[in-house]
Amino acid sequence: MSVNKVILVGNVGRDPEIRHLDKGVAVARFSLATTENYTSKTGEKVSNTEWHNVVAWRGLAEVVEKYVKKGSQLYIEGRLRTRDYDKDGVKHYATEINADTMQLLGRREGQTETVGQPMQTESVQSVNEPDFSQPEEDDLPF
Repeated sequence: MSVNKVILVGNVGRDPEIRHLDKGVAVARFSLATTENYTSKTGEKVSNTEWHNVVAWRGLAEVVEKYVKKGSQLYIEGRLRTRDYDKDGVKHYATEINADTMQLLGRREGQTETVGQPMQTESVQSVNEPDFSQPEEDDLPF
């Protein structure tokens, strides 16, 4: 048995790029920044930001297109995928999070924050995401 699950809470770094493939299948791509803050042994405050490439398919991509923009705070659950491609004869690798679930965090556009009021959220799950990269059986020794 194996598990490939990623959970991220972060902020969108750029407006999502939306494409509509054959038969109207939507795909959304965007970057998500997660930041870890801690105090070092010397007492110095340290902030470390990681950038993640997120891909959403079909209905989830349509929700991204409608509601997500640069700066949006999101909760994402998904799977880690690495793909390769050739560019000018050089092989490149890209690691992405294929989103299964997304929750919009924070205030909705135009809404003012009220003390004691819970944050407005929306949760959406992807359906029938195509899996072009995973073989039927793993040949890993563990």
